[in-house]
Amino acid sequence: MIKSNVLKTILLAVVILLSTFIPPPDGLSREAWILAGIYLSAIVGLVIKPYPEPVIMLVAVALTCFTITQFADSPVKSMDVLSGYASGTTWLVFSAFTLSAAFVTTGLGKRLAYWFILKFGNTTLRLGYVTALLDLVLAPATPSNTARAGGVVFPIINSIAMVLGSTPKESPCKAGRYLMVNVYMVTKTTSYMFLTGFAGNALALQLISDIFHIHISWIGWMLAGAPLGLLMLCIIPYICYKVSAPEIKRIDNIGIANDGLKNLGPMNNKEKGLVVVFIAALLGWIFSRHLGLNESSVAIIAMGSALLFNIISWSDVQQNKGGWNTLIWYGGIIGLSATLSKVGFFRWLADFLSAHLDFLSAGNMTIVIIVFLSVLVRYFFASGGAYVAAMVPVFATVGLVTGTAPVLLALAILFSNSYGGCITHYGGAAGPIIFASGYNDIKSWWTIGTFVALCTFLVHMVLGIPWWEFLLQHGMLQS
Repeated sequence: MIKSNVLKTILLAVVILLSTFIPPPDGLSREAWILAGIYLSAIVGLVIKPYPEPVIMLVAVALTCFTITQFADSPVKSMDVLSGYASGTTWLVFSAFTLSAAFVTTGLGKRLAYWFILKFGNTTLRLGYVTALLDLVLAPATPSNTARAGGVVFPIINSIAMVLGSTPKESPCKAGRYLMVNVYMVTKTTSYMFLTGFAGNALALQLISDIFHIHISWIGWMLAGAPLGLLMLCIIPYICYKVSAPEIKRIDNIGIANDGLKNLGPMNNKEKGLVVVFIAALLGWIFSRHLGLNESSVAIIAMGSALLFNIISWSDVQQNKGGWNTLIWYGGIIGLSATLSKVGFFRWLADFLSAHLDFLSAGNMTIVIIVFLSVLVRYFFASGGAYVAAMVPVFATVGLVTGTAPVLLALAILFSNSYGGCITHYGGAAGPIIFASGYNDIKSWWTIGTFVALCTFLVHMVLGIPWWEFLLQHGMLQS
């Protein structure tokens, strides 16, 4: 392991050294060329992971600051590199992470799950839809797939599989195989339905906004993604049910749910308080424009309220490693991207691609081609965040030079990251957790994932583009 990390670190160093010693291409300054090398090295580091993401980004930020000081005529300052930590995007995600942790610590997530099972889960197929409904309810305030699917939904569904006598080794096909793969496919769908449904959404929107100079509000994102996601949530449990058909068709949902609710006990004040804060946050995001607030302000107010009324404690926030990790590396990547933009790298990249992609023209077919390529490329990434940082600026720049409608292309790219991760069992952080339970085999998982990804792609291209055009024409995306 140590030897492997050393080799990976050497590779990252080589990338930076190459940008230092190789002359910059025509039209690009030496400073921008070196900074691009540092950025590329950071992206490669996020993929091969010789160190945790925050460590990689902090080193990249430090190297960028040092490089800037070596150029007296630099158009950027060291503080520009740190601008990502002052970005509303970074704090939106961090605050939402805190709220998501509250669903676990207060027990409200489990209570909702058992309540849905009690009311709707009397068959294994309907239990698949219960999973979808629970994930859908949690998604607006849970930007972590790990917290939502891995921390709340998966443990409960795994317990139900055990109660049904479905074990990973002896009887996975009784119910567990179907239930587990459905958990993952559902959470990859709810991830693109809300801006705060996946941490990478806000980062991707920030990166695309720097290139296209557009703004999409929280409510605009929901209007664009939720109808398509709801359609797929009606289809996905049935697809999983047919491909990984469970042997058990009916279950004792009343007994399972009542036992779970009995163990939880009566609803406590923290759970009631979280319900109030959660609903208030949703209303704040929906009506943020009328309230004179932005989405980040609403998230911070919600987090502050949860802390003030002791729904969560500061120690809970301190222990939320996912939130702190995201704060550090998202802030870093946004700062690096902003720095590259100021030194003219993305403008040079647009000119370079424009000269070599003259076969692409403005129009919806270009959106189809770019998004299909993005889904294929997503196959190689085990991290949605790494994919966003590496590929979203590239695909956005390709679209920019063709003159394709920027908002339509932006939405298509933004959503494709999540459902593109359906294909493999490592396409998101929740995947390895669920797959490690032992119920699923790679063949059935990848078969279902590929089918779900392609179905979602077709739905977004055939129905999504006309829907987004309608929203754009009526000024509803930036409301």
